Amino acid sequence: MKRPRRQRKAAKKHLVEAEAWDDEVDEPQETSADEPDETGWKTSTAQMAGLSRLVRAGVWVLVVSGPVLGALAFLSSSAPAQGAAKPVATATPASPVGPAGFAELFVAAYLQAGQGTERDLAPYYSGSVALAVKPGTRTATQSTVIASREVQPGYWSITVAADVTAHDDKGKSTRLGVQYFRVGIQATGPAGAGGTAQGAAPAGYVATSLPAQVAAPAALKPGGLAYETDRGSSSADPSVETARGFLAAYLTGTTELDRYTSPGTRLQPISPAPYAAVKVTGVQDDSSGSGQQKVPADGTVLHQLVQVDATDQAGSPVSLSYALTLKSRAGRWEVASVDDAPAIRASSPPSAAPHTTTSPDAATASDSPSPSHS
Repeated sequence: MKRPRRQRKAAKKHLVEAEAWDDEVDEPQETSADEPDETGWKTSTAQMAGLSRLVRAGVWVLVVSGPVLGALAFLSSSAPAQGAAKPVATATPASPVGPAGFAELFVAAYLQAGQGTERDLAPYYSGSVALAVKPGTRTATQSTVIASREVQPGYWSITVAADVTAHDDKGKSTRLGVQYFRVGIQATGPAGAGGTAQGAAPAGYVATSLPAQVAAPAALKPGGLAYETDRGSSSADPSVETARGFLAAYLTGTTELDRYTSPGTRLQPISPAPYAAVKVTGVQDDSSGSGQQKVPADGTVLHQLVQVDATDQAGSPVSLSYALTLKSRAGRWEVASVDDAPAIRASSPPSAAPHTTTSPDAATASDSPSPSHS
């Protein structure tokens, strides 16, 4: 009589478990070697025994390799990544601001000093000084630094432009024009102060000699501007009228600025208003053609250079130039920006120009440039 299927499956399960733990069991005699189970697969005692040995071997491999794999994982996590970029320390460039300001003060004191007042130069230059000029014979009415170069770490060559005025014994003053003086300045302290120290070291400066008067830098003629079309000041030109209205509102505050500007611009009038009236004397732009009676399609951009005579609150006229960018919208021109500088033509560098010289008597009308305060 055949044994029920449930009993035959229980006997097979018991045989596999016993083989995995090296137990000896009695194989059921009634099980046929080629008898299929209820899944339809044929199994044998030899096949089941081999499977149990394979499982047992895999378990031991996992047990033995566990510590090794753990150690490898620990080492790989603690080791630095080979592909990670290491930060590279960059040196902070030395700043010329401190040495330049010190040189400018030194030149002003040097021009003012004279015989008997050499001690006024002690804060700047500690060498022996004997001046032959009378004190107060020359003064710098304006001065500014026009060049600075680090000769070696912590040592600077500074060129100062000074607008010099001479004074005689009778109190008469004569403007000598702009003169140029070069000074050697040593600096201590961190790079931000022009020195070479690391950390928060105190800054200090000293001149290595008296100033040396040098030649003026090369005079230049500017390159060609990009405004090649002359519009004049005709009120029939819509772009000229926009420039006129905008600059009047910008400089006098008599009308709203928004009516002349593109949406989204953040231009504000000068406050308090420096001028009482503005007259446009000429307009140039970068458009083509001689006429601009009609406003072109929306989004068209126009660059203008506008010359104006503005009358200040005391009634004096002042000539000014403004570079504007206009954009068309809804059949009208609007100011999109007041440009930082007039536009120049591409590949139009400045060219050399001869210096203009004048006699001391005509110094007040000299063509020498007048530097601004630094």
